[in-house]
Amino acid sequence: MPDTPKILIVDDTPANLLVMESLLEGVGAQLLTATSGQQALSLMLEHEFSLVLLDVQMPDMDGFETATLLRGRKQTRHLPIIFVTAIGKDDGQIARGYEAGAVDYLFKPVNPHILRSKVEIFLELDRQRRLLARKSAELDHKVKELLALKKQLEAANRQLNELSLTDALTGLANRRCFQEALQTEWRRAMRCGQPLTLVMADIDFFKQFNDIYGHVAGDECLVKVAAVARSPLMRPADLAARYGGEEFVLLLPNTDLEGGVCQAEEIRLAVEKLAIVHEGSTIGPHLTMSFGVASVVPRRELDPMDLVCVADKALYTAKERGRNQVDVQGRGAFGSGA
Repeated sequence: MPDTPKILIVDDTPANLLVMESLLEGVGAQLLTATSGQQALSLMLEHEFSLVLLDVQMPDMDGFETATLLRGRKQTRHLPIIFVTAIGKDDGQIARGYEAGAVDYLFKPVNPHILRSKVEIFLELDRQRRLLARKSAELDHKVKELLALKKQLEAANRQLNELSLTDALTGLANRRCFQEALQTEWRRAMRCGQPLTLVMADIDFFKQFNDIYGHVAGDECLVKVAAVARSPLMRPADLAARYGGEEFVLLLPNTDLEGGVCQAEEIRLAVEKLAIVHEGSTIGPHLTMSFGVASVVPRRELDPMDLVCVADKALYTAKERGRNQVDVQGRGAFGSGA
C-alpha cells in the first residue's frame, strides 16, 4: 500500500534483524532491513522511511557515522532515528548519539513492550505529519483556486462596471457615466480654476428618420454618428457620451468656449460628410446635427447641472435658428462671475 509507513532496521547481525522483525510484526508498517550503514544509505535512495532503528556497533561504518550522513542529506534530515545498542548506558555514548541525530535510545536486550510502544508513538507522529502535509497541500491548492476565482470575479466586476457605464448600442459612455464624470471634472476644475466646457448635440429630425427608414437603420445611424463624435477627442479626460435617444454630449475639461465650439463644428462637418440620406429633413437631403456649447470656470455657488442647462438652452437656440449649426451660451449665462 502506498500509504503504509516503512521502517528500516539496521544491524550487522542477521539474527538480530529477525528478532526485531518478529517483535514488530503487526505494528502496521512495512519492515525493511539492512546489514550495514552503506546498505542503509542505498535503501534511502529507493524508499521513504518513517523511522530508522539503527544499531550503533557495526563494522566499517558505525551507527553514529550513518546517522551523521543521514542528517547531512536534505531528504533524510528530519528522519527519526532510534539507536539500538548493547554498549550500555554510558552518558558519553548517549550524548554522542543525540549529537549525531538520534531521537531516542533502546538498549539490548530490547524490551518488546518498550520497543513496540516507542515505534507506535513515532508511527503515529509520522501519520500526523503526513496528514498535515496532505492538508497543507490541499489548503495550498484551495488557496490557488480561490486566488484564481478572485481574479475572475475582479475581471467580471470590472467588465460589469464597464458595461454599466457604457451605452450598449454606440459604445460611448452612457448617461450615468457622463453624470459621474461631470461631478468629478467639476470638482477638479474648481480646485484648479480651469474652464469646463460642455457640448450638447442632437440629430436633426431623427424621429422622421426612424419613421421613414425604420429603427434598424436608425440604430445604424446612431452608431455612425457616435464614431464621428468620438473621433476628435484626443485627450484622456475628454468624454463623449450618449445622453438620450438621439442626443449626445461632449465633456471637455480644461477647454474654453472657443475650444468647445471648434470641437462641435468639427463634428458637425464630419456628420455632413457621412452623407446619410434623410428625406424627412427640411433643411437638406442628408442627415445633420445641431449643437449647443457652454463653458464656465466652476464656482461654489454654481451646480454642475447649471452647465448642462446652459448648454441645453444653447442647443435649443441652434434648433430655433434653423438647425445644422452651433450655438453658444448667452453673455452672463452663469451670472456676473462667469
